Amino acid sequence: MDARRARSLHEGRLMGLPNVKGVGTGRDEATGRDVIVVFVTRKVPRDRLRDEDVVPEELDGVPVRVLAIGEVSAQE
Repeated sequence: MDARRARSLHEGRLMGLPNVKGVGTGRDEATGRDVIVVFVTRKVPRDRLRDEDVVPEELDGVPVRVLAIGEVSAQE
């Protein structure tokens, strides 16, 4: 499955996870593969999250990358 379709199928659930502020697609710089990018306010160690709150490493065969972006606020 391609990254855009996988993102579309899983975006709603991913947006419900703690600290998640956005979901997109991109290209992994190291491998050149298309990936799903999950934007979070901060990364939290896996052992501090409930199993159901962990961002998966892949969805439908598409790698997932987590990117910490800090707090997000609207600008005037």
